[in-house]
Amino acid sequence: MPSATAHRHPQHPSPWVRRFADLVPKQATVLDLTCGGGRHTRFFAARSHPVTAVDRDVSAIEDLRGRVEVIEADLEDGSAWPLPGRRFGAVIVTNYLYRPLFPTLIDTVAAGGLLIYETFGVGNEKFSRPRNPDHLLRPGELLKRVEGALQVVAYEAGITPQPAVVQRIVAIRSDEPVVLPDAEYP
Repeated sequence: MPSATAHRHPQHPSPWVRRFADLVPKQATVLDLTCGGGRHTRFFAARSHPVTAVDRDVSAIEDLRGRVEVIEADLEDGSAWPLPGRRFGAVIVTNYLYRPLFPTLIDTVAAGGLLIYETFGVGNEKFSRPRNPDHLLRPGELLKRVEGALQVVAYEAGITPQPAVVQRIVAIRSDEPVVLPDAEYP
């Protein structure tokens, strides 16, 4: 029988993250922010990326200690950013929204690095949690958050088959054109 943690945290990486994973520079360090059960931490570690996994409860990824950097931190309690001055080849954020972190997250993306972000949007409250507007992106909000700082590689917004309302973005700290992966998810 699956554990409660396994039920709360999907085990398979997001198709959005998988689709754009090959754009992450080889051997680049990946930050999996609010990593939950570690699905993206495990995915990128298996691809030979050094990974830093951050969450306020890291019990679901204790088995990864020693293979990845595990940082227990509450990002919303007013404490200092736990990774001052560090830059990452990819910053992965899924199913999490705390608006005050956006400037820090964007600053944390290294030259040539990616921000891969996917979370719920306004309208999701009709289908499931989260329903609190503080945890739902406003229309076009991800685009506005990266504007002027990162180049948008891909963006989607709408209702998924589950159904859920989501916004997804992949943005790079580079002015160079990017070779896009196939439109089909791997």
